[in-house]
Amino acid sequence: MKVIPVTDPAFRQYGKVLSGYDYKELAAVMEKTPLPDDVVYVPGLKELEETVAGKELGKRFFGGLPIQIGYCNGHNKLLNAVEYHRNSEINIAMTDMIVMVGHLWDVQDLKYDTSLVEAFLIPAGTGFEFYATTLHYAPCGVGGKGFKAVVVLPKGTNEDLEERIEKPVGEDSCLFAKNKWLIAHADAKIEGAVNGLVGENLSVD
Repeated sequence: MKVIPVTDPAFRQYGKVLSGYDYKELAAVMEKTPLPDDVVYVPGLKELEETVAGKELGKRFFGGLPIQIGYCNGHNKLLNAVEYHRNSEINIAMTDMIVMVGHLWDVQDLKYDTSLVEAFLIPAGTGFEFYATTLHYAPCGVGGKGFKAVVVLPKGTNEDLEERIEKPVGEDSCLFAKNKWLIAHADAKIEGAVNGLVGENLSVD
């Protein structure tokens, strides 16, 4: 599939590149995090949250809201699913990586056509925002290599639900974790997910 630079105007409908933050401390912490053959996600890591950039992101970007700063690392080349939150999400690429994204407004009756997905190349050292209306999931590596990304979200996001909705209908069926709505591809075999991705399970290969 075509991969577009994140600096291209096409990305503006999905988010924006951030400026004015120093990610050196974050990078030093991330060097010590694992790079597994699959994908690992850790919602919050104290060492990341205590960095200068971590505190600045909470104060400036999220306006003083409690936040969590974790990471998503590993090896991946497939779309597999899309998720969204009720707020923006910040990612900071520690390696070159590719993100596949779409628009929430294109989800109809819990179905989303994967032919609408666009892919963007994020260079290492780039911090960027996903808008709340941007469908996204785990990043992909470049050229078969692994990826590492810092993930910043309001505190509690992606944690297990303490109470599930009884007899969910409509969008409630996609509530997969706290502040996380998920629509999966059947090929990904994600237990408990709504398999609403229609079309090819896209690959960056």
